[in-house]
Amino acid sequence: MSDTTDFKDSHKSRPGISQWDLASDTIAHTVPPKDSGRDAWLVLTSGLILGAMVWGFPYSFGVFQEYYLRQKEFSSSHSGVAAIGTTSMGVMYLKAPLLYVVFHRYHAHRKMIGLGGFIIMLVSLVGASFASTVSQLLATQGVLYAIGGAMLYFPIFNYIDEWFIKRRAFAYGALVASDGAGGVIIPFAMEWILNRWGFRTALRTWTIVCFFLGTPALVFLKPYPVDPNTEQVSRKIDLRFLKTKTFWILQSGNIIQSLGYFIPSYYLPSFAVACGWSPFIGTIAVSLCNAALVFGALMIGWICDHHHVTVALVICTIGTVISVVIFWGFSVYQPVMYTFAILYGFFAGGFTATWSGCSHPIRRVYPVETGMIVALFTAGKGVGSLASGPLGGLLVISDTWKGHAGYAYGSGFGYLIVFSSVTASLGCLGWVGKKIGWVL
Repeated sequence: MSDTTDFKDSHKSRPGISQWDLASDTIAHTVPPKDSGRDAWLVLTSGLILGAMVWGFPYSFGVFQEYYLRQKEFSSSHSGVAAIGTTSMGVMYLKAPLLYVVFHRYHAHRKMIGLGGFIIMLVSLVGASFASTVSQLLATQGVLYAIGGAMLYFPIFNYIDEWFIKRRAFAYGALVASDGAGGVIIPFAMEWILNRWGFRTALRTWTIVCFFLGTPALVFLKPYPVDPNTEQVSRKIDLRFLKTKTFWILQSGNIIQSLGYFIPSYYLPSFAVACGWSPFIGTIAVSLCNAALVFGALMIGWICDHHHVTVALVICTIGTVISVVIFWGFSVYQPVMYTFAILYGFFAGGFTATWSGCSHPIRRVYPVETGMIVALFTAGKGVGSLASGPLGGLLVISDTWKGHAGYAYGSGFGYLIVFSSVTASLGCLGWVGKKIGWVL
């Protein structure tokens, strides 16, 4: 006789046990393990595929921007074209906390909301392929894509919270790494299609790719099974942690670091031209930066699982400052610039993987879910994303070191190099907070 039969027979002999109780006991004995097992890894793998798909496309927008500015119907509005990419990323970042609250309270509808976001994202890409003005591209490839992408991507935070406990920081680090992985391959693929068949074919091709990648990923992306006797219709989020010094000193370091984080990826192609190289050299550097982000996020996520988060913050800060001040500051040769891109992607890109680790000291003050902290820190990065564009432009225009300072500091990007290094150095405010007792 099988174990299942024995289990059922044992309940039959017990008076007062209903079929509902029997089903509940069966669920309790068959729930999949957390942090391991086929289901947990399938959920994480599905999240990685969706993350690479959702974020890899806006990460490659520089290729589209260069193409659009060469087209007669779009070239008259340089600022409008540039706003497409920053709007797409900024809106997705800033929507994270709102969507997390919605998914948290109405968790039974997460699957349908994610599916709706997937459909909106596909529709936005098809709509953009029919655009004939910059405003139409901004509405479709910018705003509509961001809405759909955010609805599809951010439920993954909740699923990771449910499926992973001991390896949660690693899982979040892997999710961050997938974003960078998409930014390695997609720019070259899109550039190849754009130069041969144009943006309409490129957008429709990417729509088809997203459909065939995203559909199976959505099938395996599922919540952790719960006992119907204990499942709640809605849950409230305790926001008392927003009053703590711990949260705000960690968030302040995150926002300040984000102000300078995007500058290299925005300006490396222009920097390459200023050094007398082709824009393609800058594209290679950006791709190397995104590739290094994959390994950096995994490593920093592992460190957060095994050490206090401030250890990871210090490592990211020191590595980023050295890469900017020394390797970008002295990038007069291509190998030096490539070295900068790799180091910067590893340490600065890996900074995002500290977000889940930041939840540990905050939870020592007030209970809070990791996903909520990650969502709020994502919004903080969105502030940096939106602000770094005009800040970077202002620094380039006002740079008086051009032709006077040595090495890359005199290339016209000297102010950017200094600004990025200063903002990076303040990313370890959490470590300072720990030293003075504000971070436990």
